[in-house]
Order: sequence, then C-alpha cells, then structure tokens
Amino acid sequence: MKSSHLKVELWDWTKAIFIALVLAWVVKTFIFAPYTVKGESMEPTLHDHERIAVNKITQTEKLKHGDIVIIKGSGKTNYVKRIIGFPGDTVEVDNDKLLINGKQVKEPYLKENMEEAKNSGGLLTGDMGPIVIPEKHYFVMGDNRRMSMDSRNGLGLISQDRLVGRSELVFFPFSSLRSVK
Repeated sequence: MKSSHLKVELWDWTKAIFIALVLAWVVKTFIFAPYTVKGESMEPTLHDHERIAVNKITQTEKLKHGDIVIIKGSGKTNYVKRIIGFPGDTVEVDNDKLLINGKQVKEPYLKENMEEAKNSGGLLTGDMGPIVIPEKHYFVMGDNRRMSMDSRNGLGLISQDRLVGRSELVFFPFSSLRSVK
C-alpha cells in the first residue's frame, strides 16, 4: 500500500513540476520576459545591469512616442531604446530640439543629460534629419544621446519584426523597483 501511494504522490509532483515549467516557458516566451540593461545608452532612465520586465504581447498599435522597447539585434544581442518616430513620421533634431512632423516634442527624461551637455559647452544630440520613417519601421534613440548607438548612428531604422516588447518595470536591484516611462 505504501509503495502505490508513494508512486501516486511522485507522479502528482512530476505532473505539477512539468506544468509549472511549461507555464513558465509560455509566460517568458510569449508574455513577459526579463532583460538585463547593458551599457549606459539609457542613463539616467535605466542603469547598466538593471533587470527589466518586458511586456511581449504589446501590439505595435498600442506603442506610443517615448515608450522604451527591446529590439532584437544579431545573435543574442538585444538593445533597449526609446521610440522616437513611427511609420510616416518626419523626425528632425535641430539644436537639441526634437521635432516630429515639424512640432517640438518635450523630452523630460533628457533633463539631466541636457544640463550636463550645456555645462560642458556642447550639444546633447546634434542636428539631424529630417528623416521620413517608412512603413513598418521605427526610429529609436537612447536617452544618453552622446553614448547611444541608435537609429542615428549604427542601428538604423528598426523594422517592426525586430521589436520584442515594451519595457514595463525595473525589478532588480530590488532597491530600484519602479515602473519605466
């Protein structure tokens, strides 16, 4: 009697562990995934080695200007950048002022970096554009514009199929737990 009870209990545990692993895989693959920020391109919004949770079910129609996204690179490389331009937008930077479709966009997340650039006597972004974003492509930039490889200087325009998802929150280190905007 003991042996059959042990077999049933062992089988129940095996099923529970298997189901938990499958559910964890489904969630990580299709819904939410952790990513590690590498480098300084998103300073001071995101810091090197912070862990962020990324919503992978965000449809591109729900993204908006200023959202932080994960972009598939080559191999295992991914990039964390901010969406600046959508398909059909005209993007231009003139004297550190971002213009989208001819209208200046406020970028409060750049305040700290702008002050640093002004104190050193230079521009944060430099002049660029105008660039018209083609269909199914996005223009992205890092918040630390002087240190960011992005659509301006290496990544180019990002095709829709390279968008992994939108960053939702920093979850590690725990002392830095916060939503990402």
